[in-house]
Amino acid sequence: MSQPYSPARRALLGLVGVLAFVGLWKFAQVSGWAPPGTIPDPMLLPATLMDEWQSGRLLPAIGSSLIHYVWGLALGTAFGFLVGALAASSNVIDGLHSWLARILRPIPPLAWVVFAIAWFKVSHAGAAFVIAIGVFWVNYFATYSAVRHVDPKYYELARAFGQAGFINRALHVTLPAAAPGIFSGIRTGIGQAWMTLIAAELLGVPGMGQEMNSAAGVGAYEAVVVYMLVISLVYSLSDFAFSHIEKRVLTWRPS
Repeated sequence: MSQPYSPARRALLGLVGVLAFVGLWKFAQVSGWAPPGTIPDPMLLPATLMDEWQSGRLLPAIGSSLIHYVWGLALGTAFGFLVGALAASSNVIDGLHSWLARILRPIPPLAWVVFAIAWFKVSHAGAAFVIAIGVFWVNYFATYSAVRHVDPKYYELARAFGQAGFINRALHVTLPAAAPGIFSGIRTGIGQAWMTLIAAELLGVPGMGQEMNSAAGVGAYEAVVVYMLVISLVYSLSDFAFSHIEKRVLTWRPS
């Protein structure tokens, strides 16, 4: 197995990869293999970003998206963790909802948009509801699997040291042992929430998805890409922040 590259070399290779991608993008734009005007010019993106900023559309769109993003992510994560942990810890609860989970899991979050509009109208609450459903299943299965696969020897050791009872085992054995898997689910949910959010906003909820839809309607594809890149930036910042939180909480885990 080859030795990993240094951070500086990895950064250089990453930059080369991005430049190569932009070069291929530009070639596709000028080669004429797609209908004229349907591939945005990457060289126009900086100017388009400034236009969106100066027009006063960019920051309000980001702020609006973050409202239902945060609510949907928080609710989906909390309920996914709670239900997953209870199902993995109790055979009764697991049996009661096992068929229900199999029925509901294959239904994509966007299929619930119809009911989100009927119940919450076109609002932040409706978008948060759709986002929460997508995030719920990610965290449910991550938590369920992590708790189920806790080594039984940990429980035996806990009993030997007087840590008996459901609450004691949950706090001192189950949660610490399952924490890496649970955090992995939360981190995946952070990205899943963004994918669901943009699709939900295409139906009219204010935010970056709505701005993308409006720009696409008039053929302003450079603006569409600008919002795509802003989404990528916001996600990267949130993922970076969470990775640091994860490292601080799981300091005992080998790096």
